[in-house]
Amino acid sequence: MNKAKMMKIVLFFFFTLVCILILIPFYAIMLASFKPGGDLVRYGLNLNFDLSIMSLNNFEYLFSGKHAYFDWFFNSVVLTIVQVALTLIISATVAYGFAAYQFVGKNFLFICVLMIMMVPFEILLLPLYTLTNQLGLMNTYSAIILPGIASAATIFFFRQYISGIPREIISAGRVDGASEYGIYVRLILPIMKPSFAAMAILNGMNSWNNFIWPFMVLSETQKYTLPIGLKTLLTPYGNNYDLLIVGSFFSIIPILILFLAFQKYFIDGMTAGAVKG
Repeated sequence: MNKAKMMKIVLFFFFTLVCILILIPFYAIMLASFKPGGDLVRYGLNLNFDLSIMSLNNFEYLFSGKHAYFDWFFNSVVLTIVQVALTLIISATVAYGFAAYQFVGKNFLFICVLMIMMVPFEILLLPLYTLTNQLGLMNTYSAIILPGIASAATIFFFRQYISGIPREIISAGRVDGASEYGIYVRLILPIMKPSFAAMAILNGMNSWNNFIWPFMVLSETQKYTLPIGLKTLLTPYGNNYDLLIVGSFFSIIPILILFLAFQKYFIDGMTAGAVKG
């Protein structure tokens, strides 16, 4: 057996082990969704497959409509779609400006983008909260959407991707008489589909799981997103573990479907963005 074949076998078993380790938490929460909430309190998440206590009661309760779960779910879906769409459009446009044009202060502004990537969001919470309050945006979805629509990481990724696109495409568009807007929309954006898919998944996951900032700015229960709503199920006065565990399991499904549907584009986009520019 040659060295290359041995390496392939080793890598196969290594990534199989990594895959199993990643899937174990999903398996545990799936099992827990079929068990009574009291079992989670007594034993925590575990891998015990006990048919004697497993049932569909939690799922029946989830779809019974006797709670606000699907209101929170709908809020999260709408916010995620709007935030991801705006983030991709604005960040791609900014990145195209950095990659395709020369202008005064370009390098300085791009360095600012890189510096923003290095600042943890937690450091920005207090000044951002103060600004949001001064603008009168508290308890609105605008307060959640606006701070993240020009994502520094997304701008950087798009800029690297666009930098790898041959300049001849832009030059050919100008020779054919296309406007700068036409070149961007008709020539550049179609080429960027893999990068859009990759960033849609990553930004979608971040928006879907976002907890701290929405929790700080939202005060009305009917406006809660799914992470905040699930958190409210645990209180000093009573805990609804039945809905919490099955709701947590159900909340994974949209992102899982999104990733499985676009995984090919995700891999292509991440690979291209990593090596170009």
